[in-house]
Amino acid sequence: MPAPRKKPSPPKSLRTADKLARLGLSSDMALVLHLPMRYEDETQLLTLREAGLRHGSTVQVEGVVVDCDVQYRPRRQLVVKISDDTGLLILRFLNFYGSQASLMAAGKRLRVRGEMRHGFFGDEMVHPTVKAVDEGAPLPDALTPVYPAGEGLSQALLRKAIAAAMTRIDWADSLPGALRERLGLMPFEPAVRLLHNPPPGASEGALLERTHPAWTRMKFDELLAQQLSMKRAQAARRQQGAPVLASVGELTHALLAALPFSLTGAQQRVLGEVRTDLQAPYPMQRLLQGDVGSGKTVVAALAATQAIDSGYQAALMAPTEILAEQHFRKIASWLAPLGVDVAWLTGSLKKREKEEARARIESGRARLVVGTHALIQHDVGFARLGLVIVDEQHRFGVAQRLTLRNKGVDSVPHQLMMSATPIPRTLAMTYYADLEVSVIDELPPGRTPVVTRLVAQERRDEVIARVHAAALEGRQAYWVCPLIEESEALQLQTATDTHALLTAALPDLRVGLVHGRLKPAEKQTVMDAFARGELHLLVATTVIEVGVDVPNASLMVIEHAERFGLSQLHQLRGRVGRGAAASVCLLLFQGPLGPVAKERLAIMRETTDGFEIARRDLAIRGPGEFLGARQSGQAMLRFADLETDQWLVEQARNIAQELLSSQPAVADAHLARWLGAKEDYLRV
Repeated sequence: MPAPRKKPSPPKSLRTADKLARLGLSSDMALVLHLPMRYEDETQLLTLREAGLRHGSTVQVEGVVVDCDVQYRPRRQLVVKISDDTGLLILRFLNFYGSQASLMAAGKRLRVRGEMRHGFFGDEMVHPTVKAVDEGAPLPDALTPVYPAGEGLSQALLRKAIAAAMTRIDWADSLPGALRERLGLMPFEPAVRLLHNPPPGASEGALLERTHPAWTRMKFDELLAQQLSMKRAQAARRQQGAPVLASVGELTHALLAALPFSLTGAQQRVLGEVRTDLQAPYPMQRLLQGDVGSGKTVVAALAATQAIDSGYQAALMAPTEILAEQHFRKIASWLAPLGVDVAWLTGSLKKREKEEARARIESGRARLVVGTHALIQHDVGFARLGLVIVDEQHRFGVAQRLTLRNKGVDSVPHQLMMSATPIPRTLAMTYYADLEVSVIDELPPGRTPVVTRLVAQERRDEVIARVHAAALEGRQAYWVCPLIEESEALQLQTATDTHALLTAALPDLRVGLVHGRLKPAEKQTVMDAFARGELHLLVATTVIEVGVDVPNASLMVIEHAERFGLSQLHQLRGRVGRGAAASVCLLLFQGPLGPVAKERLAIMRETTDGFEIARRDLAIRGPGEFLGARQSGQAMLRFADLETDQWLVEQARNIAQELLSSQPAVADAHLARWLGAKEDYLRV
């Protein structure tokens, strides 16, 4: 029986195309816009003697191989010696292939680039780049580009693919000459060609720091494409029909009259913006930002009463059961006395309770529905959904937010998204350019600023004594821990152990424990006891990060604060300072601190301004990590830097509006070049 025939190997070009596709390089234009991340200077050649005077520097030399040997002590390595008329250099390769030994056989002439080091046996380079050359081979006359690469993609292959693509694309400039001149921008083709092949004399510093005019053109083009796509999405949304919630009626006025406080000027301004949006015949897409404790919930409740006054239902979805129940209890306490049926729907409800809640929602009897992800289950239907409110919106995926919005029957409901993580203005202008953004930038009167102190772990006993003194004065405290179970790797104090230790250390105090693995009913029982003042101290994980409002709690201790992010530390600190008493947040840290942790804790001590904290957090982490976009795979800007290129963001936003209004064909051409068939920057 003949042996089975082997399947032919796919063509090499196909394999290369697949590798390029993994980097998103599926078209000639995508290849051309795959710009270098840095450059190598291969235009100069030093003698070995000259190179020997530059230890610690990256240099390029040339010499003939005098010895090539695989050594086994102290570990297996390839050791190559090259020489010229001025000296000797050792090349050391700790990981190598047999083909490399052949390339560097005795008698071969090599051009080598790497960092000069002083080794035990003389000058050496470890893992330099090596190229076999003929004597007198010319040097490049431009800096050599180094591109972002993926597995199996060599720099030589990328350079070849990009050079070929540059011969095939249409170089026509997507921006009119008059507009380029007004903005002081380079033409497209010279800018791109310069970045791929910098000419002699081009400033390497300006290229590396991306301040060169060629980089400015690329950054502007990228920002303009993103702004155009966002504004197009916004315009498309305005073509959709939405219920006109025009009535600010009896229920809204009754709620305002019943509130035990007056709205701040910032709340009134934001409420006016929301009311105007709700009266439009197209869907509202508004992001409501406000620092912890700024009063976003009452604005959301007044938006809901406008929907109810207009004959529609409203739904509020929160990411955790604790936060959702806090909203439910607070809003129900305002609206239930006014005759509004407020439904509660979450996954932990018993089957009969769920069925009863779903029936009230589907019949329209429940005018406001508060819950968690349970609201977007396929078996939950609304009679007449007019407004969707999503709290801590960044914790939900696009698909989840869309599912709730699609619960509208005859039209698309209005959507109000809330976030207590302030987003710096420039980032909001780019990442959320298709949303309207409202900011509550004023805290209600009577809120006391929280004093933040850094305390080393060695002073833990003093902190426990501070908690005891606060309890004797009638105040309550939180003690926050980062983990539930012991982690040997991190050696962090756990919530369960901390609860046991504090219970033993403070026998005259009532100490509660709450964490994410408790059943919802158990969790709520503990939270209720703390809210009623029956517990002096609450040991908790970060489940209390948002939504917990206990005015009598005026002291917070955060264990291993160096392990938390800035945003999370600020959210946790916002649980205190909600009453009239002076409040303190103690950040317990374990030294020695790394530079980033040290900077985070210093920022927390210096300011309580959420927007300033967000600005500095963005500078530390970058936009992708700040928004969670890198973890979720969402595209971020490749070239522009939101911290240093704010002026370009402003320009791009203004020009995008101008082009869409007066030159839509130019906008189409620019979008086609930068985004192709898919507009990657769209956010729903």
